[in-house]
Amino acid sequence: MWIERHIEPLLLQRAATRPVIVLTGARQTGKTSLMRHLFPEHGFVSLDLPSEAEQAEQDPAAFLARHPPPVIVDEVQYAPGLFRHLKIVVDAERARPGAFLLTGSQPLTLMPAMMESLAGRAEVMELEGLSFAEARAARPRLTVQDFLVRGGFPELHANPAIDARGFLQSYVVTYLERDLRQLLQVTSLRSFERFLRTAALRSAQLLNQADLARDAGISGATATAWLATLTASHQLTLLEPWFANQNVAMAKRPKLFLRDAGLAAFLCGVHSVEALRDGPLAGPLWETLVCAELRRVQAGRLGNWQFNFWRDRSREADFLLHRGGNFHLADAKWTENPRPRDATGLRKVAAMLPPGSVATMTLFCRANHAWPVTPDVTAAPLGDVADSPHWA
Repeated sequence: MWIERHIEPLLLQRAATRPVIVLTGARQTGKTSLMRHLFPEHGFVSLDLPSEAEQAEQDPAAFLARHPPPVIVDEVQYAPGLFRHLKIVVDAERARPGAFLLTGSQPLTLMPAMMESLAGRAEVMELEGLSFAEARAARPRLTVQDFLVRGGFPELHANPAIDARGFLQSYVVTYLERDLRQLLQVTSLRSFERFLRTAALRSAQLLNQADLARDAGISGATATAWLATLTASHQLTLLEPWFANQNVAMAKRPKLFLRDAGLAAFLCGVHSVEALRDGPLAGPLWETLVCAELRRVQAGRLGNWQFNFWRDRSREADFLLHRGGNFHLADAKWTENPRPRDATGLRKVAAMLPPGSVATMTLFCRANHAWPVTPDVTAAPLGDVADSPHWA
């Protein structure tokens, strides 16, 4: 079953105007399937096959002779030497849009080579996992609680019979075995898995790197390197605080979020909706999911909003989006019926921003429909993130 992705129109538009498209993202987010679905007339080759990767790296001219444009090259990070030759070919056919469609899931090795060789020639786009709206379009009975625990990997929703716990366990093992051995030459995969689980338990919290390293049993320097790797391989994101107000003592540390709430729940030992409801992690995991939804809709629409959070000594907003002097403020609330007091934090932050600059204030919760909590703050279901025109 094909699940339509919100990024499809943007990807088609970019491929119609640019000679090279590079689609990045974590493993299993559907990069290859999306490219082959949208561009069925293109040739296809995967550098997951060692023989293809070796020729692409050692003899790119022969490789491209075998796979002429228009072509999709999958997992292109396995042959960074190919980029130098692509530059020559692209410059010779600069007027040919969509000639090379590349995918990659390891930007630590992909991006330096690409930026050096294809600067000004390639459009880089990122594919996130499914949003709740995308998954629900395929599975109309899907609830937000089920989506949170199951996560946004497309295969889990294209085939609902797949056991999510087994899939996510295999995903972690594959990530550790394939990506980390190549990226960091990690000698103790067990230590890294413990670090990954420790990070998941801190999702939606301010990053305290010293505490994270101590609890994972590693050095501070190792924690720094491993955080960078998790970020670059699209497993987590560090949301920076808003700093523009110079008259307020603002938080200086970023917030840590795993990118997929289902993976975060799995790593935290939350394997069912019942465990989610009865446990202490519902709030942080809900905030993790809302963060992912806001980030996904931005990537799908290329909204270019600056994405932050606000925290000072007395005020907090989970999410702050800013562009051109306009703001959207949002909080994540694990409740079906937020009360006016739940809007207090957003209203306090709004009072610190320039008059008239705050376009919307929203409490993303488990409500079935949007409704006003106060005259200026709206309670909204998760699906409204994708439906809202505000993030375009």
